[in-house]
Formats: sequence, structure tokens, C-alpha cells
Amino acid sequence: MVPSIRKTFNENFYQSNYESLLEEVNEKYPNSLGFRIAETPVFVDKEFKEKIINACENIIDVITGFNFKTLTSHGIPLNVRVPNENNHSHFIAFDFGICKNKNGELEPQLVEMQGFPSLFAYQVFLDIVTRKYFSIPENYSAFLGGLDENSYIDLFKEIILNKHNPENVVLLEVLPHEQKTRIDFYCTEEYLGIKTVCLTELIQEGKKLFYEKEGRKIEIKRIYNRLIFDDLQQQSPAIQEKGKLLLAELDVEWVPHPNWFYRISKYTLPYINHPFVPETKFLNELTEIPIDLENYVLKPLFSFAGQGVVIDVTPEDIKNVKDPENWILQRKVDYADIIETPDGAAKAEVRVFYFWKDGDERPIPTFNLARLSKGKMIGVRYNEGKTWVGGGIAYFEK
Repeated sequence: MVPSIRKTFNENFYQSNYESLLEEVNEKYPNSLGFRIAETPVFVDKEFKEKIINACENIIDVITGFNFKTLTSHGIPLNVRVPNENNHSHFIAFDFGICKNKNGELEPQLVEMQGFPSLFAYQVFLDIVTRKYFSIPENYSAFLGGLDENSYIDLFKEIILNKHNPENVVLLEVLPHEQKTRIDFYCTEEYLGIKTVCLTELIQEGKKLFYEKEGRKIEIKRIYNRLIFDDLQQQSPAIQEKGKLLLAELDVEWVPHPNWFYRISKYTLPYINHPFVPETKFLNELTEIPIDLENYVLKPLFSFAGQGVVIDVTPEDIKNVKDPENWILQRKVDYADIIETPDGAAKAEVRVFYFWKDGDERPIPTFNLARLSKGKMIGVRYNEGKTWVGGGIAYFEK
């Protein structure tokens, strides 16, 4: 991305430093890493950063539009609609693949977006240990929107707690200690002082929810929601049955409200018109199959962890879809082999975090994560046995 910085980083990379970083992470949070940490950050210059932010702000123009809730009213499946939805998602994450256009210029292309949290706490810890073991240029920062570590944590805490006692706020997930992202839950507990609670541990009394802590029953007044209903539907019948309580009228605040996971998602893509957002159509609104179908990908609107995505689409795949209103056809994002590594170039994806405080007209960019891949797609299953791949962080030129 930035040739001079990449050259310097690679020339000064020592495997022992990388192993020391892993050792520190594992010592602080034993048996908590459910994914591979990449050997290198991604370095992003000012020009490319502005391209990403420009695309995000354009999408936010749509999300803040007066008719956005009307546009997305059918985006929430009826069986997972949660009552008492608020006016906006407190968090939005935008995933951009790093690509090359026809002129050979680097540009971001939106892959996915979600009105849902990401690794907001763990990434701060990763920034700290990365700077400890690797030399990062002083004029590059992982933070966005003029924030630094302290102001970012303060904003994160303000949004999650909303002036409640941390004891009355919980991070909710299904089987949290089995999740690949569990290290983020433990970092969140440390930064915010809240407890991670499994769906199965919830106690319902009328409209109130409680959890037990050190033999005491404590009321839950606010839920930092990390539970995805698509994931819940993959669980045992007993856990799915327990999950139905979340669909009831409850005296709790949500951050973010579960409905926003669906409103700001693949469902939103057909409404976005921007050069850094691939052309996307609802399958039921497709008037004709593109002649260059090899340049498209077929995606279900409602699926867990990328399941059901068809990469090499055929006309038969489209004809065989029985519920076209629940699918999109999206122009493929062609990741560039852009990150030089000792054993071949890697592709990269950058996820930009946006936080939306109650009372503000718009969300603001705050932080990020990066993912590196040498496989056909980003993800663990495509990178088995490879190095210089996995989860990481991007540093943006100030």
C-alpha cells in the first residue's frame, strides 16, 4: 500500500518479535484467540483513507435519510423482529476490499456492512502490542475521526453504559466462551467493567431480565448485543427456545438494537450508488441475467458467516433459487495482491468502525481492523497452512 513503509517493515521483520507478540496476547488472555493474527499491519496513505471515508459518508447519507426505515422495512425477518427499536444503530462496520481499477489505480470496494459491533475492544489491545513489537511510523494511526486511545475508550464506554452502573450492563452472546471472537469479550470486560453473559444464563421475571453474579441476582438494564440471530438459529432446540424471550416486550435498553443488524446489511446494498460500492440487485428485481455472469457473486440476504454464497455463478444457480426476494446478485470484488510478504503477495480487507452516540445527527469513524488472505476469499478456510495472513490492524496516514 505504501511501498517505502512496506519495504522498511519487511526488511526489519523478525519472527521472534511476532512470536513475542503472540506470547503476550496468550499470556494476558489464555486460550482466547480463536483466529490467526497476521504478521503485518496494513499501511494506508492519506489519499486511500479519504477514498474509504468518502464511500462511508455517502452510505451514511442513505442511512440517515428520512425514508431509510421505510426502504428497509422488509429487511428484518418476521421471526426475529425485536420490539422497542430505537432511531439508529449505535455501531456500523464497513468492510472494504483493496482492489485495482481498470487504470491500475488502487481503490476500495465495499464488500459488506453491518449495523452491529465488531472487535472494538480487542483491536485497541492489538494496537498496543503491535506498536510494542514493531516499528510503526509516528504519523500513522489506527484511530480515525481525530480520536486517540483515551478518547476512543471514553466514547465506547459512554455509548455502551449510557450512565448506567456497569453491573447493570451486560455483553450478551450465545455460548460466548466458545466463540472465535471471545478475546474481544474479555477485553471489553476489562475496558468497561461489564460482564459477559450467555443467553442461557438470562433470568426473566415479567418484563425484567436478570443474571447471577457471585450468588446475587442482578437486574439487566442495558444489553451490549453481540448475539446474531442467524447464529442462534444454528444452536440446539433448547437454546433456540431460550432465545425467544428476546422477542418479548422487555424493560431493557439495547446497544445496538438487534433489528439494525438486518437494516444495515446486504439488504441495504441495492440502494447505494457510489463508485466504491459494487453494483447490487435484489434477485427478484433482476430483469435479465448479466452476460458477464462470471463477474458476479450470488449471496443470500440471511445467512451465518458467509454460508450459502455462490462465487462461480451459473444461470442455473439463479433459476434454482426458490426465494429470489431473499437473495442479491452483486458484482464481484476483485481483491488485488497488494501486500508484499516473504512468501507471496496477500490480499487485504479493511473494516472501518463507526460509532453513533445518542443525540448526534451522524455516526463518526473511530477505529478499524484488517484481514489478510492468500486464498480465493478472505477467511480461515481459504488460508490453511499459510503465513502473513489473518486478522490484523490498519494504520492510516494522519
